[in-house]
Amino acid sequence: MSRAQRLLDLIQTLRRHRFPVTGAVLAGELGISLRTLYRDIATLQAQGASIEGEPGLGYVLRPGFMLPPLMFSEEEIEALVLGSRWVADRGDDRLGAAAGNAIAKIAAVLPADLRASLEASALLVGPGTPGPEEKIDLATIRQSIRTERKVEIAYRDLRDAPSSRTIWPFALAFFDRVRVVVAWCELRQGFRHFRVDRIVSLHVTEQRYPQRRQALLKTWRSEQGIAAA
Repeated sequence: MSRAQRLLDLIQTLRRHRFPVTGAVLAGELGISLRTLYRDIATLQAQGASIEGEPGLGYVLRPGFMLPPLMFSEEEIEALVLGSRWVADRGDDRLGAAAGNAIAKIAAVLPADLRASLEASALLVGPGTPGPEEKIDLATIRQSIRTERKVEIAYRDLRDAPSSRTIWPFALAFFDRVRVVVAWCELRQGFRHFRVDRIVSLHVTEQRYPQRRQALLKTWRSEQGIAAA
């Protein structure tokens, strides 16, 4: 087990105990020596963890401590790398670049052993089948979702029938070949799903839609029978 993983396990163990717990109990749960435990506690305290107590009396972790990047486990790092590679391959250019930048920032503050794991990750994303051409910039859609703005679109459905809609976009779904905007449609007075490649034109208005994005997403999930993430 890497040292970073051991420190993460110690934090998680302390979080499970609401009241002070002795070093002997902590060392037993973690399968390490008391000497190693005391050294790890000192390391975490130096990094800002509010661990109170002393040998013989017990230790408790006060609320509010945020794990620094070096506290990622090896599997968490693999998940981040795989996710960033998928986004770089399947997302739009700006989102792909952002994924690469995020991984670079994490790598910059990881200890050497975990940085090596990140750089040598063997989890790869296979090439996807190219999807239909899109006329709309996904970054514009993502911005309208973040700012909760109404959007006017010209749309052609699967039968190629044209329509003009005012929608309240609150989610963007990424499939292997297509991207889908999830929105409330004023024309249909209900939730609808719009394939991005079938949006002919798009205009983001200055008008905010009347409900919060999170509330729309919660209602949509309930109607679709989808559990909250």
